[in-house]
Amino acid sequence: MPVETADDRALMIADFGESVTYMPTGRVKSTITAIFDNQYQSVDAGGTVSFAVVQPRLTVRTADIPNAEEGDCFLVRSTLYVVTILMDDGTGITEIALEEQP
Repeated sequence: MPVETADDRALMIADFGESVTYMPTGRVKSTITAIFDNQYQSVDAGGTVSFAVVQPRLTVRTADIPNAEEGDCFLVRSTLYVVTILMDDGTGITEIALEEQP
């Protein structure tokens, strides 16, 4: 049983989030609030030197993206991203791994 309520999740997203455009494949686009994170992550490719890659992600209320699928798109800060992985945590929050589109 989740500790927070749907109102708590909405408040967290509203406090730390920003407006993004959700563009589901074959359906009507909408504006939702999401927390955008674009941090660097160190990757060990098996050599002597690690390198860094960006890992863009969104955190959203699951209710705001019903029927979301890999391949859907988001417009965040004038950059288009495609959904590569959807990670529903079962408590009403979904983390979305993104890939920037050229």
